[in-house]
Amino acid sequence: MSDIPYVLLVEDEESFADALMVGLTREGFDVEWVADGVSAIEAFERKTPDLVLLDVMLPNMSGLDVCRLIRLKSEVPIVMVTAKTEEVDAVVALELGADDYVTKPYQFRELVARVRAVLRRSEARNQDKAIENVPSILKAGDLVIDQDRHEVLLNDQLIAFPLKEYELLLQLVANAGRALSRDDLIDAVWGTDYVGGTKTLDVHIRRIRSRIEDDPQRPLRVITIRGVGYRYEA
Repeated sequence: MSDIPYVLLVEDEESFADALMVGLTREGFDVEWVADGVSAIEAFERKTPDLVLLDVMLPNMSGLDVCRLIRLKSEVPIVMVTAKTEEVDAVVALELGADDYVTKPYQFRELVARVRAVLRRSEARNQDKAIENVPSILKAGDLVIDQDRHEVLLNDQLIAFPLKEYELLLQLVANAGRALSRDDLIDAVWGTDYVGGTKTLDVHIRRIRSRIEDDPQRPLRVITIRGVGYRYEA
């Protein structure tokens, strides 16, 4: 990431976008604005941003589709912007790989804090993707995580994992048999400066279960510890 973070702003309301561009520029960001989903993909392919600030409701192509297409080719941080009535869309955005979301109407300072927090977590992750003091290959029963290859195998079958889900599963498996609190997991995967709630964590746990549990509604691997957090059972 450069000294001046480059933000791709995807917002179809011009007056709203103008205010955001002025505010973000004053906060030290280099901002490019596009007004629809197709233009967002084109701008992304021309120059990879340090972060995408992406509205859900867009003409031509929805923000959710833009998020999905970006995640097929890049791990660039994505912060989604939703309306209060679009809570389901916010959850879907997280499932598609968004790093965080804010709900309209919001305070500009909150938005900037979330953007900076996501950028810090991304930079720290890029500097050191492996967990300290954890072997490059982890085994827990019939599940194997190969950190060097960034792969997860279950019963010798390769399972694709988005980055956040992979990091969360890695934390759980590295501590198999131990109950990990929600706060500990959030600090380890999203960073100690994460300003959101636990909903993001719970969404990612559901996605992990959908990939490795025979019956995600009755999980036998990733167990919920009521009032605490989660535990991986080998």
